[in-house]
Amino acid sequence: MSHGTEIMTIARKPLMQHSPKRQQGIVLLIALTVLVAMSLAGVALMRSVDNTVVIAGNISFKQASLQVSDRGGRDAMGWLAAKYALPGGVTILKDDDPSNGYFSARPPSEPDWFDMGTWNNGSLITNGGLPDGSGNTVRYVIHRMCMTPGLNESDTGQSCSKYFPANQRIDSGSKSIGQAQFDSKFQMYYRVTTRVDGPRNNVTITQTALLQ
Repeated sequence: MSHGTEIMTIARKPLMQHSPKRQQGIVLLIALTVLVAMSLAGVALMRSVDNTVVIAGNISFKQASLQVSDRGGRDAMGWLAAKYALPGGVTILKDDDPSNGYFSARPPSEPDWFDMGTWNNGSLITNGGLPDGSGNTVRYVIHRMCMTPGLNESDTGQSCSKYFPANQRIDSGSKSIGQAQFDSKFQMYYRVTTRVDGPRNNVTITQTALLQ
């Protein structure tokens, strides 16, 4: 009996010495692998959240600057109305006034409005030249929709975009822009281009057509 017991004890020793050590090594390797995978997933999630926040912020600032651009059109409309109220106001508007962002003819070719150099040739900054409470700087330029500067709308050789109200138009007159009309009552087209520079270097360009 003692001999059998001794054999059984010798047979059990290798199982008790080697198996637990092997199991502990595999568990540690799996744990490290899972930890690395979770760390990478956490970093990726943080980057995704940061990018989403930045994109949402940029969209918000872009929408805000688009709403602010209305101020350029309103200020330009007020400036034109004040000029028309003066004696000989229409005659005054035949000449350029770059200090107030006014040009009596449209540009020969459409400039790059995103280039700040375009605006340095003549524009008016609203709010006394200062950014508003949200950090937006608004500037605008007005173009009379005529071909030749320095001429009145009805002068010989001048071609302008005019609007003839339906109840004032004579049917026998030409309907083409720049052609002779039998009715002297018309409204002039002006184009206001507004640029808004936002606090995050976002730039918004809008154009508005005005009748005066």
